[in-house]
Amino acid sequence: MLLVVDIGNTQTVVGIYEGQQLLASWRIGTNRLNTADELRSIVLPLMSAEGLDPASIHRAAIASVVPQLTGAWQQAVRDVNGIEMLCCNAETAAGLFSAHYPNPREIGADRVADAVAASARYGAPVVVVDFGTATNFEVIDRDGYFVGGIIAPGLQTSAGALTSHGALLPATALIAPALPIGTNTVEAIQSGVMLGEADRVDGLVRRIFAQLGYEAAVVATGGLAATMAPLCSTITEVNPNLTLEGLRLILEEQERRGR
Repeated sequence: MLLVVDIGNTQTVVGIYEGQQLLASWRIGTNRLNTADELRSIVLPLMSAEGLDPASIHRAAIASVVPQLTGAWQQAVRDVNGIEMLCCNAETAAGLFSAHYPNPREIGADRVADAVAASARYGAPVVVVDFGTATNFEVIDRDGYFVGGIIAPGLQTSAGALTSHGALLPATALIAPALPIGTNTVEAIQSGVMLGEADRVDGLVRRIFAQLGYEAAVVATGGLAATMAPLCSTITEVNPNLTLEGLRLILEEQERRGR
């Protein structure tokens, strides 16, 4: 079995694959202070509840945007299985990831994994919209090259900033209102946050198409992909496990090369 871990700023997604099948996945809160022991105490019971044997994991990969936790996860896996986790980046994804980009080393691990999976599953050209702490846009051109993207404040980040800086503005559920004109404060905030995010996504995707000179498939991923996709007119696919798939593909490519 393969273990793949996507560490985001707000949430961490853990997946277990057997071949191409995702046997189980869990979304847990990211805590920068977690130690290797604490991570084991979280993940091992989750695996046990699904009837999965940690000793059966023979390879593991990690995509992390939280450097403080990368080492803790590597140590946790090392303690349980005695194996080293592959850290996803533009270099370790070689063979599956090519970039026309000034400094590929600065491309985030999650962005690399998303690009690998999107290209493999949907072909090129393709645009990935990853709804997380940030809303990331990854652009793969018709020749299969990652050519860059856009990083914007995420849905929860924007909503949190609004309510934390507005003394009289209440925190609200991330639900789209039935109509854009809110008839109370909660509806007004929901309209601005949810419909505003949808229109921002559509507007930026159209700008991407204009720069490329052609349209492309647009894949939504991330924890809020299923919530946001119906509100966006440019999104054509939803794949909440895209980053995990990318990590699996990178692991398999490394294994094929005997690394």
